[in-house]
Amino acid sequence: MQEIAAGTFKKYKSALKWSAVLALIYLLLVAVSIIGDGFEIATGGAAARLFAFATNPIIALMIGVVATAAIQSSSTVSSIIVGLVAGGLPLTMAIPMVMGANIGTSLTSTIVSLGHVRDGEEFKRAFSAATVHDSFNLFAVFLILPIELIFHPLENLSLWLAGFMAGDAAVTGVEVSSFNFVSFALAPIVDLILWSSSVIQGTWQGIFLIFLGVALILFVVHSIGKILKMLMTGRALEIMNTSVGRGPISGIGAGTLITVLVQSSSTTTSLIVPMAGSGVMSMKQVYPFTLGGNIGTTVTALLAATAITGATALLAFQIALIHFLFNVFAIILIFSIPVLRNVPPAIAEKMAEMTQKRAWFVGAYIVTVFFFIPLLVLGISELLL
Repeated sequence: MQEIAAGTFKKYKSALKWSAVLALIYLLLVAVSIIGDGFEIATGGAAARLFAFATNPIIALMIGVVATAAIQSSSTVSSIIVGLVAGGLPLTMAIPMVMGANIGTSLTSTIVSLGHVRDGEEFKRAFSAATVHDSFNLFAVFLILPIELIFHPLENLSLWLAGFMAGDAAVTGVEVSSFNFVSFALAPIVDLILWSSSVIQGTWQGIFLIFLGVALILFVVHSIGKILKMLMTGRALEIMNTSVGRGPISGIGAGTLITVLVQSSSTTTSLIVPMAGSGVMSMKQVYPFTLGGNIGTTVTALLAATAITGATALLAFQIALIHFLFNVFAIILIFSIPVLRNVPPAIAEKMAEMTQKRAWFVGAYIVTVFFFIPLLVLGISELLL
């Protein structure tokens, strides 16, 4: 009888821990959301106005990086770009922008990794798991953008595919709108925080929200890491490894599916980083999972393109398809060549080692890669023009 009671208590205790994990994940998503809102308020909408400065592919790439880092949503930026293309933005400018959006969106997971900063080994694992996404996206742009600018393979293939898709949309005039369940679920708490912080006006409200979001992330990641260490043992760890870590294709598929469901690659990668930091997931498992997030996030732009009818429908579908094809081709190209496949993890692990030796490297990396270099390029370009 005592054994049955002990077993029931153990199951009840385990259920409480899993409930706490779900609650903490919800809080993590709230934190990520208010950081995005904070960036948008702090910049006063300047991120959206950046698109008007696109005069050459390099500037367009930098605009994609800065705008996405500020808005904290590659899905949003790619949807904006779809609308801009429909309004007359040349594809030669739009293509580098969507590539830049891939780079900018990886900022969130890097911020999440800061939750493990108090433990050297945990932070090393978390930071390398977060920056493998950055490294892959930077490497993919470095490889594919020059090829695209010279030979236009993405533009040509997307034009051929868009001919079928946009043709049907233009004839039927059907508009497809997406329902984001995650945003709907987060809305009550996020709106409450935004309303409560509205006593602080303008830029300072944005800065407050950013700091609040980062503080929440630090708390959540520390708490969730402790609980996961207790839960993810034995059978539970086997199940997780089976679903995500069966192999690269399985990992990419899982990352794609989850990102399609939540419509945010930032969310997907942010959820996997604490698991990596806690030692539950290895770099070998995290790497393909985050790449699946790159594919899944393109669904929002494809949905946005279906809402555009008439003469501009073809162009709208084309840029949405280019974003999708770029991510697919990047994965195929880099994973099919072993030498290339190992480059992003090697860069991420090297940077993680540097963070252990020099704590200031994290802040310098975030500011330099996502803001200073892109804004410097934009500033120099503006002076030259």
